[in-house]
Amino acid sequence: MLTRLPFYGRLYNWYAVNDSRKIAPVGWHVPSDAEWQRLVDQLGGSSVAGGGKLKEAGTAHWNSPNTGADHSSGFSALPGGYRYFGDGHYCPMGSYATFWSSTECDYSNAWYRSLSYDTSGVNRGLGSKQSGFSVRCVRD
Repeated sequence: MLTRLPFYGRLYNWYAVNDSRKIAPVGWHVPSDAEWQRLVDQLGGSSVAGGGKLKEAGTAHWNSPNTGADHSSGFSALPGGYRYFGDGHYCPMGSYATFWSSTECDYSNAWYRSLSYDTSGVNRGLGSKQSGFSVRCVRD
């Protein structure tokens, strides 16, 4: 666990996601990259409005313009920012929501999904396991 954010939750490195003590409560788990992809596909795909359907609507928490946000999926993604491992750079709250998957790529990287205040898409990327991202759990 890296940082406690009021209202936005915490940022975790990937090692906390994969720890044997489990970050998720009983009956829940951190979604895999494939589970994230199924969700994105159900919402219309990553390059279209899928991200807007995941984001909380309005600009109470998201920076303006919060492009495409309509909250139609009920996911209510909040922009908790992220922390980059290399230099400790913190991307402040309001601009980005970045969520770990439970799927690693190699010894130092794992897959994530991110949403931005200025696009309606969902980005898939590889992040250093040492970076601090948000976590959303899904029911088993």
